[in-house]
Parts: sequence; structure tokens; C-alpha cells
Amino acid sequence: MANILVVDDELGIRDLLSEILFDEGHQVELAENAAQAREARQRMQPDLVLLDIWMPDTDGVSLLKEWSSSGLLSMPVIMMSGHATIDTAVEAVRIGAKAFLEKPITLQKLLKAVEQGLARDMPKPAPAVVTAGVQAPRIVVVEEPVVPAPPVNQTFDLNRPLRDARDDFERAYFEYHLSQEGGSMTRVAEKTGLERTHLYRKLKQLGVDLTRTRKSA
Repeated sequence: MANILVVDDELGIRDLLSEILFDEGHQVELAENAAQAREARQRMQPDLVLLDIWMPDTDGVSLLKEWSSSGLLSMPVIMMSGHATIDTAVEAVRIGAKAFLEKPITLQKLLKAVEQGLARDMPKPAPAVVTAGVQAPRIVVVEEPVVPAPPVNQTFDLNRPLRDARDDFERAYFEYHLSQEGGSMTRVAEKTGLERTHLYRKLKQLGVDLTRTRKSA
């Protein structure tokens, strides 16, 4: 689990990235401009920063340069933009950015960039010391069997308009699978056959409380 700072002036992008990263087990802090990013970076000491290039007060490249020149670029930074040129991306990497993501950001590219950024920042483990004639103890991991939850008895009011009845069914359907999969969006997406970004939007549209689902899992 890592502390990740997401800096973007678009509320929808902040919310979406936050949900995805939170589902992956990370703690997420949000900032909508450079001023908030400076404060958050000082307070939380993030393990990784997702930084938008075009922002209303100070652009992301200037903020990256500011952190680099003041010795504050101690964490990997991944730049994001939907309108940046190749020259801008090259400049950001030259200053110290670890990667560049072009918007719209796909789920696979986001998770891969975050994983690689965090992997580069992690210290390498110390080499194991083996003493001649002494066999290291064998560690056996025992997993508890997963007991499936009992079937859910759900009734629906068939006298309601079709749209409302369909929303009720879909809400119950997704809440059931979230409960079954311990709140994991990845497994629910695989089980229901939906792309995960679409799944997030669908759950928000239906008003499914993801926080409650995770706590009950």
C-alpha cells in the first residue's frame, strides 16, 4: 500500500483515479491545483505523485521543476496530459518525471505506470545469508477455505416503472457480487464481464455505497 497524491484540476478525473487507486489498496490524497499540491506534498510525504500538466495557477512542469530545484523531488512523479506535445513530455522526463500518461488514461496504463513507479522507488531487499550446513526453515502458508455467502433473497416491486425496477435489480446484483468478492473491483469486473472504468461509473450511477461494501467485506 502506498500514499499517492493525485493533482488535477478536473474533478471527474480526480474522483475516478482516486476510486481506482483506493480499490488497489492505496491511500490517496487529492489536489486541484499547484498550491494544494505543495501543501499536500509537505504534509503527507507521498510515495508517488500523479501530476497534471495543464493547471490554472501553476502548470505541472513548472511545479515539477520547482520541486527538483529545491530538493523536494524525493518521490516518483508521473505526468498526465491530454494536450501536451512530445517536447513537453521530454522536458518533464528530463527534469525528473518517471513517466508520462496521455489522457484519456486507460486503466491498464495507469496501473502499470503506478506499479513501475513504486517499484523503482522501493529499496532493494538485502541478499539472503546462507550458512553452510544449516537449512533454512520451511515456511508453509495455510489459507483458510473461502466459505461462500448464503444466497440473497431479494424481492422486487413489479408494479414500478421498468427503469426503476431495472435500477433496483442492477443495484442488488452489483452489491451481491461486491460482497462476494470482498469489495474488489477487479474481481467484480471479471465476474460481471464489465470493463472496470465502466463498472465504476455504473456503480456511481446506481448510488452503490462502495465504502459500506468494503467495510462489510
